[in-house]
Parts: sequence; structure tokens; C-alpha cells
Amino acid sequence: MNRFKTILITLITISLLAACAVANMNTEPDASQLANQPEREDWFMDQALGMFIHWSVDSQLGSVISHSMVGASDDYLDRFINELPKSFYPKKFDPDDWARLAKLAGMKYVVFTTKHHSGFCMFDTKTTDFNIMNTPHARDITRQLVQAFRKQGISVGFYFSPDDFWVLHKQGKDVSRRRPEALPANNPELMAHNKAQLRELLTRYGPIDVLFIDGQPDGLKEVAWQLQPNLVITRGQMETPEQKTPDQPMPGPWEACYTLGTQWQFKPTNEEYKSGKQLIEMLIEIRAKGGNFLLNVGPTPDGEIPFEQERRIRELALWLFINGEAIYNIRPWHVIREGDIWFTKAKDDDTVYAIVTKTDWPKGRRKTFTLKSVRATNKTEIEILGQSGRVLEYQPNVNPKATWTQDENGLHITAMRAQRIYNNSKWPNPVVIKITNARPGL
Repeated sequence: MNRFKTILITLITISLLAACAVANMNTEPDASQLANQPEREDWFMDQALGMFIHWSVDSQLGSVISHSMVGASDDYLDRFINELPKSFYPKKFDPDDWARLAKLAGMKYVVFTTKHHSGFCMFDTKTTDFNIMNTPHARDITRQLVQAFRKQGISVGFYFSPDDFWVLHKQGKDVSRRRPEALPANNPELMAHNKAQLRELLTRYGPIDVLFIDGQPDGLKEVAWQLQPNLVITRGQMETPEQKTPDQPMPGPWEACYTLGTQWQFKPTNEEYKSGKQLIEMLIEIRAKGGNFLLNVGPTPDGEIPFEQERRIRELALWLFINGEAIYNIRPWHVIREGDIWFTKAKDDDTVYAIVTKTDWPKGRRKTFTLKSVRATNKTEIEILGQSGRVLEYQPNVNPKATWTQDENGLHITAMRAQRIYNNSKWPNPVVIKITNARPGL
């Protein structure tokens, strides 16, 4: 009898433990119990530069992504939802091309619009027919992108919008943003729809590194961290200024999001693009202030990154190929700039990078700078990044090595650009001076 009681108690205990486990699986943790892990935030701060990709079914129209649905007539909405997917066929789409360009440009992570506010899903989903599988393309573009970027060693991030105009239209509500009924917290059907889609995205594509929640994050980021605890949530958890850079460094990780032109999605006409020089100087300022630069591309409906966007990214790629050491694995210096010279500091040693902007510095010409915020030591070495300081092309009798002196008035550096980057020997973009074993100055 005692043996029977023991077996019975054991079985009851096992049943109770199993029931608790199931209950815990179905219970979403409280927000206070979850957050970005500090070591993952530190990893994120080292990434420096990411590729943002805004691409959806309405790229065919060249309109603003999704927002043309707000305030639109029922006829417009019906045609948007029912007709646009029938003609979306990106026949030139090659995700490997995109990933190779991102790799060349030094982009360490990608953030792709899996679902923008329209509700159109660029992934295979069971939650709605308004998705990429019901187009002539009929392939999971999100999966194609994930595979291509992972092959290049680029971390994968998903953009996800909790706002969903398809749901609102289906419910007979006006398509809007920020009205109470448009918010998931006030719309149980919308919240359930979003949670189901997030579960699909975070269980079908392997480990995801970054999640950008463009809307009300409460109730969704908890699901995300439950499914993938190593996930770094950017928007919804940290500062992600859009089309602007803060005046001063912000504590902890943050990310500035910018378009190449004036619109996130492809704009075939009436568009103006930032120059490559502007992009480089924006990256420098953002990194000097401790942030990441998430630079957006807007592919054509055929599936190509527009040439005008690609050519600017390639100018950025060239600059980073030479000067990436000053941009990755760095932290802000105690002074972010002196005039037109910006500073970054190596994360794990006493190397400081003085990034000289707003200068036209031809090859073979010496320039002298005095820095107040950096002090050299007897172990300091100084040279321009990308060059040896031993050779000036066609001039074997010239010694191009940088020289320096330190006194009470500051660190005086004289350096020569000795590397030919363009055929005309001119170089309009910033030059980086590397200063080892540096100490804070005044």
C-alpha cells in the first residue's frame, strides 16, 4: 500500500509540474522582468552602421509607404488592398546583390520592413491573405533576405508595425494613426493579430538580432523577449531619432534613422538625394556622439536598389574601407569635437581618432593642427589612417611621416596625405588621424 501511495503522489506531482510548465509557456512575462540584455546592448553599440530597407507593395506607385491609406476613400483602400498585390512582381530582385553591397559598405546589420503600417506582410503568414505569397512573386521575401544577409555575416533585424491599416479597414474603422481604436492596447483583435505575426517572425527565421517596433510596443516586446531573450529592441526600448541627430551624446545605445533622399520608400520622381560626403559626415557625428547610423534604401518595385542610392553608398564604402577603425568598436571621447575635428576613442585601449572634416586636403600636402582635448605621451604614435607614413608615390625623397609636439598649449600635429584615392589626387572627404596612447587634455 505504501508503495502505491508513493507512486500515486509521484504521478500527481509530475502532473502538477507539467501543468505549471504549460501555464508558464502561455503566460507572457511582465515588462519589468524583461529588457535588452546589457551585453547585447554593448554589442549593438559596436555595430555602428546598419542598412534600413523600406519596401512594400505600394512601391509600385512611388508613393509614401502606407500613409496614403490614411484619410483615403473606401474605393482607394479597396483597390490598394485587392489590386496592388496582383501586380507586385520584383523580377530583378536578387537579395545577394543587396547583401554584398551592404557588406562592402561596412553595414553590420540590416533592418527590413517585414510589415509596415498598411498591414501588407513581406513574409509568409497565416494571419492574413494580404501578403507576399499572394502576389506574382509568391515567395517569402523576408526569408530570402535573411538567408542572403546571413551569408555575408550581417546581423538580421526586423522592422514591425503594430499599426495595421488592413485590420482597421476589415473592422470597418477609419484608417488612422493614434486614434484610440487604432492602438493595439484598445483593439484586442489588432493586438492578437500582431502577437500572432510576431510569433511567426521570431520562430521561423532563426535567431533575430534586432527588432524595430514602429508603434505602441507594450504587449509586443514582452512576447519578443520571451521568444528570443538575446533580441535587441531598438525603437520601443531605446532612443531612435528619425531624420535628426541629437546635439549631445545620449547615455546608453541609440540609433539615428535617416533616408538617402526625402522619402523612405522608392520615389521615382521629385527626389533629392544626400551626397556621399553628407552621409560620411553624418556617420562621423553620430558615432562621435555614441550612436548607430541606420541608413535607409528604398528598392524599386522591380527589386533593385536605385543606382542613385547605390552610388552614394559606394562613396561611403570607400571612406569606411580606409577609416573604419575610427567608426567600429569605439566610444565617445570626453570632448566630441573641436571645431571641424570630431573625435572617437577605441573601446578597449587609449587610441583616439581625430576626424578632420570640412577640408580639401590634396595628396602630398602637409597640414598642421593643434588639439586641446588630447594629450600625447612618450609612447604616442601618430599617423593618418589607411597609409603607412613611409611612401609618397613618385617622390622617393619625400618623407611623409606625421610629426607632433606636445606643450602646454596643446598637441601640435603636422601630417601629410600620402595615399592616392582619386586619380586627380584630390580628396574632398574627411581625413582621420590616429593617436595612440593618448590621454585627455584640457
